[in-house]
Amino acid sequence: MKFKDIEDYRKNTLNVVVSEEKIREAVKKTGQSLNEIYDGTPLLLVSILKGAFVFLADLCREITVPCEIGFMAAKSYYEGTSSSGDVTITMDLQQDISNYHVVIVEDIIDSGRTLKSIAEILKGRNPASLRVITLLDKPERREVDFKADLSLFTIPDLFVVGYGLDYAEYYRNLPYVACIES
Repeated sequence: MKFKDIEDYRKNTLNVVVSEEKIREAVKKTGQSLNEIYDGTPLLLVSILKGAFVFLADLCREITVPCEIGFMAAKSYYEGTSSSGDVTITMDLQQDISNYHVVIVEDIIDSGRTLKSIAEILKGRNPASLRVITLLDKPERREVDFKADLSLFTIPDLFVVGYGLDYAEYYRNLPYVACIES
């Protein structure tokens, strides 16, 4: 769904679920943890586009060990508020990851299908190690057996936007995570 006009966009009420300050603190702490875990070992941070790009940008600035950035894109939401159940890889990594410590950086896990698919694909490419870090986790929505190595925030079953997450491509630019009430 696209908004008809700016007033249609503005009519929605946004209720903050995770504040900008809490996100900033959690991202800093996560960066410090990765620095300790990998202690000088080069990393490949893989962002799942589009939603995780803001999280990745902030996280990589907190990392002091050498790191490279890679991007993958997958789709399971098609301009709606619930997953279609079909995961399509729309952009894949082009590099050999067999000598990398790979950290998948994701925005949100709800059904788990998308991330489970991506993790299986990357594990099959024999990385030195593979971890999954997600900004948000909605475990009550899980439809497959999948758990991130680190979840910064666990949230209830709400449709959220902001900090990279969108509704029909809008709201990604919010510095916090919020749910929409029309």
